[in-house]
Amino acid sequence: MAAPTIPPPHLVEACARFSTHPPVPALEALCQQLGARHGKALRAVLYYGSCLRGGDPFDGLVDLYVVVDGYRQAGAGRGAALLNRLLPPNVFYMETSLPEGVVRCKYALMALDHLAACVGPRCFHSYFWARLAQPMGLLHPRDPATAQAIHALQAGAVLTFTRRVLPLLPEVFTTADLWRQGLRLTYGAELRVEGGGRADEIFRRHEAYCQAVTPHALRALGAEPVERGHWRNPASGGTRRRARMGWGVRTAQGKLLSVLRLLKAFFTFEGGLDYLAWKLERHSGVPVEITPRLRRWPLIFIWGLMWRLYRQGVFR
Repeated sequence: MAAPTIPPPHLVEACARFSTHPPVPALEALCQQLGARHGKALRAVLYYGSCLRGGDPFDGLVDLYVVVDGYRQAGAGRGAALLNRLLPPNVFYMETSLPEGVVRCKYALMALDHLAACVGPRCFHSYFWARLAQPMGLLHPRDPATAQAIHALQAGAVLTFTRRVLPLLPEVFTTADLWRQGLRLTYGAELRVEGGGRADEIFRRHEAYCQAVTPHALRALGAEPVERGHWRNPASGGTRRRARMGWGVRTAQGKLLSVLRLLKAFFTFEGGLDYLAWKLERHSGVPVEITPRLRRWPLIFIWGLMWRLYRQGVFR
């Protein structure tokens, strides 16, 4: 199978067309606050996730990537900068009050060069390239060069996502098959609380985007179009076997990384326990109690809570 490392120009252009996002006062307020917090190091803000899909930044917690020149330039101390390199990303909470209400966000701080590496073909785990392959709004890029770099970065994520998923698809498949299977695989490679239908929901919501970007990635990887929106899979038997093994390893690795990121969030994410409870309750409907003992000693008592929730099927 062909394995280009640079996304084709048509894929970059398709990603750019879908990244335009109209001004929204709530998002503008968050961007202003981020600019005050990270100063001249701020390169761009990427808007993604459930609030983007739903169209209402007040409904839940806004998901953002804050792209900066470097971690120290953005105000991180040496320890925090090192953690962000070793176990990315560092995640922070922020809120601001508006006449319409309080808008809340969690944002991942990533240096531009680091984020580009995390969605590239050499990045094994799906945490970054699965997220950045999906639609996102590009907010306040510093300059045209930054905007172009972000478009290329997203196109690279689409290419990596497609490359990793393609060998697990049948001999003939559709764009819907690729995205639904890919999203299920990447959800399975983390500790997730979303229901099994989330992959279908995301594809339905963003079908126009998926249909626009996927053909460029598939052609770059050697897939051939056949009748009525179907594609012929170029993956060989050996490639398929290696891919199945890779996803097995990726899934096990992802569960461990999810736990480590959760532990790190207790130190970097203000209100991390409350966010965890809110997230679990929102997606599962199961009440999650944060006891005073857990709040005081989270690293000791979180394990009992996690085990109980796992046995209840709250996350997988």
